[in-house]
Amino acid sequence: MMKIGYLIDMDGVVYRENQLIPGVRDFFDVLLDTGAPFVFLTNNSSPTPEDLSVRLGHLGLSGFSPNHFYTSALNTADFLSETHPACTVFVIGEGGLLTALHERKIANDGMHPSYVVVGEGAVSMEKLAKAHSCIERGARLLATNPDNWCPVSGDGTRPGAGATCAFLEASTGRRAYYLGKPNGYMFHRARRRLAEVAGGVMPEQIVVIGDTMETDIRGAVEAGLQAYLVLSGSTTIEHLADYVYQPTRVLSSIADLVDELQSGKPSSRLDSPVYTHALSAFNRFGRRHQTDVEHPAKFKPRPPMTR
Repeated sequence: MMKIGYLIDMDGVVYRENQLIPGVRDFFDVLLDTGAPFVFLTNNSSPTPEDLSVRLGHLGLSGFSPNHFYTSALNTADFLSETHPACTVFVIGEGGLLTALHERKIANDGMHPSYVVVGEGAVSMEKLAKAHSCIERGARLLATNPDNWCPVSGDGTRPGAGATCAFLEASTGRRAYYLGKPNGYMFHRARRRLAEVAGGVMPEQIVVIGDTMETDIRGAVEAGLQAYLVLSGSTTIEHLADYVYQPTRVLSSIADLVDELQSGKPSSRLDSPVYTHALSAFNRFGRRHQTDVEHPAKFKPRPPMTR
């Protein structure tokens, strides 16, 4: 049987706010029982892998080592240590980013840094002014991820790294480079982490499971990986028509995968009944993809990431 590995987003896939999504515990019980390799893949640069492991433990999921987590902070530290190992940085961000850079021996520099690195976290005008000054003096602008906003509750969000970078792009006239999902380097390094979890052997097939089209699904498609969209997070079925790229499968939640993982046989249906029903609704109107010209009043949500 083909060995399958999984790269799994967290918020909207595993939990919403501080509640596990129904069926998640069964899904991970099966993964652990069968020995299927998996890595949690998140754009959140604030927590360390240890922080994330503790958080899942509080939610009732245990048995995960720090090696099971790969964050955009780790991706940023890997990128800099691989491409510019002697660099220095001025950081706007929190513990997970600072820790990742420190572990790669990348020094903080408030005078003449090689890079201004932006992640999630509290931002002051003083820090923004300092970052602006560093960029004017030649520092390059690098973001851990392109997310403009991050969910903090069912109906609330907070500014993300993309929003902070957009401020600095506007003030300095310099363009930032965005790591994290959907950047191909995030998926390149995540595959390497997955091989480590699998004992040094790269799985024959890799499946990305996420709830966001712009980051999880786009990144998976561009990396040549299987892309499973779950509707338990930020994307609704109605959003799919807005995208040229499409997921390999659309599921109500990762609970839809439990039976086929237990049996070892692919499901007789490729998609959740929720998706099948929704497609019939689209087909009834004779159109799968719609344009803004044809639907000028169609609601367009604020973009979740900086492009």
